[in-house]
Amino acid sequence: MEKQNVKIKYLYNSGFTIETKKHFLVFDYFRDSLKDNIQDQLKGKKNIIVFSSHSHQDHYNPEIFEWKKHIPDIKYVLSSDIKLDFKESYINFMSPYEEIKLDDVYIKAFGSTDLGISFLVKVEGITLFHAGDLNWWSWYDESIDENKHAEIIFKEELEVIKINYEGSIDLAFFPVDPRLKERYPLGPEYFIKEIKPKYLIPMHFGDNYKYIEKFSDLVENLPVKVLNPNKL
Repeated sequence: MEKQNVKIKYLYNSGFTIETKKHFLVFDYFRDSLKDNIQDQLKGKKNIIVFSSHSHQDHYNPEIFEWKKHIPDIKYVLSSDIKLDFKESYINFMSPYEEIKLDDVYIKAFGSTDLGISFLVKVEGITLFHAGDLNWWSWYDESIDENKHAEIIFKEELEVIKINYEGSIDLAFFPVDPRLKERYPLGPEYFIKEIKPKYLIPMHFGDNYKYIEKFSDLVENLPVKVLNPNKL
């Protein structure tokens, strides 16, 4: 799949590879998809940056450090909640609202409504946003007060993002989580209305691919193109 000179491949859960002309980015690698093996995708690539938004096992796999054996110049950008027993110059830790630049790639961390951070990345004139576990987590087994708090912190975080990036994000990766049942569209729909990305790719849906089409139909009148990650 190619959009705006970007090649995107879905791995699993919230994991994606994003290839531009000069860079190869890996987000939240957890495991390979059935059709794509990450080791095959990495072969021959240059300027590889690996992102992990937090330490949950469905977003972070320590296997990513094995890739260094075959790719000497690989770089890593990790949420500061990920704890390692070693330190290396090629590993960069980030907390919310910190920013770094790796060569010509600009990276800014925003907050999450769960663990870790979300990522805003500017690469070769393209602005990407990977939400990690940033979402409006409205659970049926939690109290009214807990869910109200979840709504407040989500909207507050989006307001921070909106100040500088409303209408300027080309491609957003955002949770469309079936575990929230009928409330699953709350977060991504609000994100679209407030942040106005050009394209949105659902993630964090497990094997429930039907929710992608459901959500796409739901927001068909909004000014965004929802892309099916399984068809990239």
